Amino acid sequence: MLKLVAAIVLGVSSLTLQALELKGNLTQGGLVMGSLAGSHDVYLNDTPLKLTSKGEFVFGFGRDSELEHVLRWTDKNGNKQQKKILITKRDYKIDKITGVAQKYVTPPESVSKRIATEAAAVKKARANVSARTDFLNPVYRPAEGRISGVYGSQRYFNGVAKTPHFGLDIANKKGTPVLAPLSGKVVFANPDLYYSGGTLILDHGHGVTSTYIHLHTLNVKEGQEVKLGDKIAEIGATGRVTGPHLDWRFNWMQERLDPALLMIDTIAK
Repeated sequence: MLKLVAAIVLGVSSLTLQALELKGNLTQGGLVMGSLAGSHDVYLNDTPLKLTSKGEFVFGFGRDSELEHVLRWTDKNGNKQQKKILITKRDYKIDKITGVAQKYVTPPESVSKRIATEAAAVKKARANVSARTDFLNPVYRPAEGRISGVYGSQRYFNGVAKTPHFGLDIANKKGTPVLAPLSGKVVFANPDLYYSGGTLILDHGHGVTSTYIHLHTLNVKEGQEVKLGDKIAEIGATGRVTGPHLDWRFNWMQERLDPALLMIDTIAK
């Protein structure tokens, strides 16, 4: 028997089908955790999912994800099973701005190699699928401040579409503490990327990572273990920004997720 309970706006759901249990946000930008005790060879569409010893797994949907997916697995009796997963479509804020200086529309050719090298390093840090299980725990707000930017929004400068915003912006003065919103391991730490300035990435296991951008100070280094509430950085205005703020992001491998859907709006301690 299938039971489905959905929240009104964000698609927060709990679903049970035989041994399958899912909970999370069945919407674009959402993260979903599941359990299939005794099963193996679990796939979301064509992507294999890592399982914990208890059969737990996680997956997510990007900003413009298709709305229909298939979860496939082999149950404890060796039978092939599958379940269609339907998610909801979201609308995003779009701003069209004219009269913007060209350097903000297209970066100069002189920095193109640097940008490509830095993007590859960030992508590599997010590609690791470790056995950590921090992602199973609640996610707390990493810093105090005003929400100044939201996931999915997009700007057009002089008619040119820019990359959508994939984070949650928290504005506050330079030096405001940034705390680990859940435990993890530092897999990337660089104080000076072209676009994002001071940048940290934490690994939370099974392809789930969180990213912290435009930092003034980094208080941790690559390879370091951090616990919920540890001070990992300070808010800054580094990289290409107009003022001090934290750009906070979540990924499931290369799928960019919405931190606002995951966050408990209580500061990490």
